[in-house]
Amino acid sequence: MLKLIYFLIPGLLLSFPSFCQSYSSSSGTTEIMSPDGNLRMFVNPQKVINGKTRMTFRIDYKNYSVVRESELGIQSWKEDLIIKNVTTSTHDTTWKPVYGERSVYRDNYNQCIIHLTKDSSARSELQLIIRAYNEGIAFRYFFPEQPDGGSYVHIDNENTQFNFPNETKAWFAPKAQAEYKCLPLSNWPGEGERPLTLVLKNGLFACIGEAEMVNYSRTKFIVKPEKENTVFCSMYDCVDEITPFASPWRYVMVAEKPGQLLENNYLILNLNPACKIENTSWIKPGKVIREITLSTQGGKECIDFASAHNLQYIEFDAGWYGYEYIAGSDATQVNVDPRRNKNRDLNLQEVINYGKEKNIGVLLYVNQRALTRQLDEILPLYKSWGIKGVKFGFVQVGSHRWTTWMHDAVKKAADNQLMVDIHDEYRPTGFSRTYPNLLTQEGIRGNEEMPDAINNTTLPFTRFVAGAGDYTICYYKQDFAGSAKDGSLNGIPKAKVIKTTSAHQLALATVYYSPFQFLFWYDRPSDYQNEPEIEFFEKVPAVWDDMKVIQGEIGQYITVARQSGDDWFVGTITNTDARNLSISLDFLPKGKKFIARIFSDDPLAKTRTKVKIEQLKVDAGKTLDVKLLPSGGQAIWLKNID
Repeated sequence: MLKLIYFLIPGLLLSFPSFCQSYSSSSGTTEIMSPDGNLRMFVNPQKVINGKTRMTFRIDYKNYSVVRESELGIQSWKEDLIIKNVTTSTHDTTWKPVYGERSVYRDNYNQCIIHLTKDSSARSELQLIIRAYNEGIAFRYFFPEQPDGGSYVHIDNENTQFNFPNETKAWFAPKAQAEYKCLPLSNWPGEGERPLTLVLKNGLFACIGEAEMVNYSRTKFIVKPEKENTVFCSMYDCVDEITPFASPWRYVMVAEKPGQLLENNYLILNLNPACKIENTSWIKPGKVIREITLSTQGGKECIDFASAHNLQYIEFDAGWYGYEYIAGSDATQVNVDPRRNKNRDLNLQEVINYGKEKNIGVLLYVNQRALTRQLDEILPLYKSWGIKGVKFGFVQVGSHRWTTWMHDAVKKAADNQLMVDIHDEYRPTGFSRTYPNLLTQEGIRGNEEMPDAINNTTLPFTRFVAGAGDYTICYYKQDFAGSAKDGSLNGIPKAKVIKTTSAHQLALATVYYSPFQFLFWYDRPSDYQNEPEIEFFEKVPAVWDDMKVIQGEIGQYITVARQSGDDWFVGTITNTDARNLSISLDFLPKGKKFIARIFSDDPLAKTRTKVKIEQLKVDAGKTLDVKLLPSGGQAIWLKNID
């Protein structure tokens, strides 16, 4: 039976053949396809496997099976399912975020809801909700309200599986801050983080993950020897809830080029509800420098530096309220940990007031030990102090309890007009669309661990598919004059010395997206010695109007172009190999002229950072040749002059 879908356009009501077709044949297969027709998902709730009737699905891209026949199901809803009916709809709108990688997002999908039961006379029901986008396909399990009883839901397993073609490889990381390794779908050393990027033998790329994971248990991915080429969902722990209740979305993104996965990551935002904060005027993204002396003087020096170099915030990190790891730590009082500052000379309110005079906001770090005990007390207190945001530290993640707690804490922060940066193992699933006061999060192997350039060229195609990442960009912790005999640099352990070039770090401010963009993470204002290339950090924004991945290969190199108003910024980084690339500027508007300020590595440059600055006039017809040093990079500011 071919259904009709109605498209609502102002003043018009149009009907078209449905993109979801339900067949009443013995196969009982339901098909849904993306608006452009390239992606198709086929669902069969009554596939016989090893003598049991199971629910299976398949996803094709241009008639190629990206996900081969795989099982679906959740808890006891795995076998002997019957289709009650199938409902379909389509959706095509745009929405404007409070901030983002684009100023406008399109939300265009075809939706199919398969209503399932175990007995034709039973009133209990499970709904499989499927959305087919051009960017990927997403599905979730929904338990409707049961007015006659049976409203309690206990979930401790999910039977969602993804069977990929032979010789598929995955970019595997066992935890949120681990290194990525490209592995076959067998013998993994543990669970794989979300999102999971996959490379298919035929040259396609896929990415699987979860969206709107707000009130649930985190799901990672595992492989099992008894089923080849298959990735299984692995829940952290059980979930106990009351109907109506929905699982997070499981999505499968498909791309012909790896950069398209990053370009299309707004799919995850689209799978979350619209913004629930009525007044968002206080949510202001920006660039941040960390204050590491925990002193009044240090705070004021950071504010002066931020004001002079177009940063918007300073952040007092761990230790400002004492030793944060103990249960008795009190985040309502300024009580500097003597391990970090023996003088303990921090007048926080004086620093906050000084920042107000210079239009520089102050952020505070708080460990979850204090957050758990004092959240309802400290949030209104910090607002009264004039604090602009809180960085949650060493958070508990994974379990249903702590996942729910974490997102409720973000909501409470919004009630007190406080922005949030969540650190450590938390990874985004699109919640910042609904509560945009959650600006960024860690869950990334960033400069706190000084990774190599291979890591840095892998992250855009893996971790950043999930959303913003607080990488903590550094600049001056480099071995300019040669290391000491013990391998340290001015007292900084060798492990904390940057393993990339200066231009590589400059470029990261464009390649990596973070609405709180931390710069100079291990640096102090006194490290600055009038290096002219700091101009790029001064000019580069933290949020954008548009973005494009110009070129890239996972773990090798990437070029990202981002638009802010009439200007564009371009970042290119390579791995540990030297590389020659060409950058076409055809993304620029035709007929417009630009001044390109180009910041590149140059061993012959006279500054200690070895960065040269070139300037030339360009337009959309220009192609720039880039010569990258090993672990190097290049940053470009394209200033419109029309």
